[in-house]
Amino acid sequence: MPNWQNMDLQKDSVFGISVEKAYTELLKDKKAKPVVVAIIDSGIDTAHEDLKNVLWVNLKEKRGNGKDDDKNHYIDDINGWSFIGSAKGNVNYDNLELTRLIRQQKAKFDTSKDTTGLYAYTQLRKKFDQQLQEAQETLTGINRFVLILDSMLVHMKNPNPTAADLEAYATNDPAEQQVKQVIEQQLPRYPDFKTFKEKELDGAIDHFKEEVDYQLNLNFDPRAIVGDNYNNPEEHYYGTNDVTGPGADHGTHVAGIIGAARNNNIGINGIADDVLLMSVRAVPNGDERDKDIANAIRYAADNGAKVVNMSFGKPYSPNKKVVDEAVRYAMSKDVLLIHAAGNDGANLDSAVFYPNRVYADGKGTANAWIEVGASGPGDDETLVAPFSNYSRTGVDVFAPGVAIYSSTPGSHYDYHDGTSMAAPVVTGLAALIRSYYPKLSAVQVKDIILKSVSKVTHPVTIYINGEPKTVQMTDVCNTGGVVNAYNALKLAATY
Repeated sequence: MPNWQNMDLQKDSVFGISVEKAYTELLKDKKAKPVVVAIIDSGIDTAHEDLKNVLWVNLKEKRGNGKDDDKNHYIDDINGWSFIGSAKGNVNYDNLELTRLIRQQKAKFDTSKDTTGLYAYTQLRKKFDQQLQEAQETLTGINRFVLILDSMLVHMKNPNPTAADLEAYATNDPAEQQVKQVIEQQLPRYPDFKTFKEKELDGAIDHFKEEVDYQLNLNFDPRAIVGDNYNNPEEHYYGTNDVTGPGADHGTHVAGIIGAARNNNIGINGIADDVLLMSVRAVPNGDERDKDIANAIRYAADNGAKVVNMSFGKPYSPNKKVVDEAVRYAMSKDVLLIHAAGNDGANLDSAVFYPNRVYADGKGTANAWIEVGASGPGDDETLVAPFSNYSRTGVDVFAPGVAIYSSTPGSHYDYHDGTSMAAPVVTGLAALIRSYYPKLSAVQVKDIILKSVSKVTHPVTIYINGEPKTVQMTDVCNTGGVVNAYNALKLAATY
């Protein structure tokens, strides 16, 4: 259902955040000021029909003259900047941080007799080897499944069978029977077989192939193309003005949720109607690097962003110190940071996910930071998305993140799931508040969003090691609720 995240629970019977209700009843005759929202992500398709008119444009820079007109050290940064490319090309795939740590430490222990840290390295190596083995075995299993399926399609003489066609297909082969059973279970979730195959099978093969070939490949390191001194985490000025890059699906989808042009009769309606979307490309297909994220946050803060969306994360952060310094810098500039809690179905009270608001030096936390879990459309026990990370203290709020329809490259649209989709719902709300109430500080906006949630009083289900467990909403986030635009704007008017 397109735009369900903007709908109202009472009126539409889906647990959206009441955006349309807020526009109709609270914002009708109010004036807004444009708010710059930075999207630190994989890139944004700047030619997208529903986004091109809401992009941030650096008016101090003359397009395409090859000069740094505004003297900010970034040449021709018209719509933002990329920290994962150069004039030579762009990083698309990269390693997981675990792979980079293993490669770095392997080199040390292979050449040095110093055994300091060897035990920690062997533990990491075990995790890495297990992850790689699982990815390889899963890829082999899916490829085998597809081979059997392709053989069945040849026998059926039908590349796009219906549920009835599958049911009519008779086979005594146990492998074919198993494939048939799996497809019959999954097919009702998709418009047709072709869509199921593209999304589930082709998508899974691509995913695990990327893991094996790039993310968990110790011999693959694409960083040289960026041209920076990667061993210097304090280096700031490198990159390219190509803010779309080769893999902009994720960032384009996030951008549409926040601010796709409203009421233009194309595509979707973003949450905020007066935003300028700045693309800061720092997230490859793989784990983002701390140095790039730190520089992306600084770039956003220095170039006028008042809200920053961060739909990314990882379990290791070897240079957290430079990220923390950038976060502190953003706090000093009155910037609100919105971060996705992650998709491992994990309890962040006991698992670590980076970046996070807790400073590694023990000196406090980032006060203008909101951590977001993903919710679904039903006001029942299924409200918490089964993939969403959660935490009684570390996650602040939940927001729609299941089957969210938004922009994708080439002026297309598609459904995606994830806390990556929930975070921009909150970012859009924060931008909406800051555009209609520009005098409010980042901390005040955070305060308003957290105080105005729709409280969830019924039990919800989470999954621990695959087993369902019934808990209260206050067990999965500190506010015990889902963000609500109508409530938030009503509360903002009283500040």
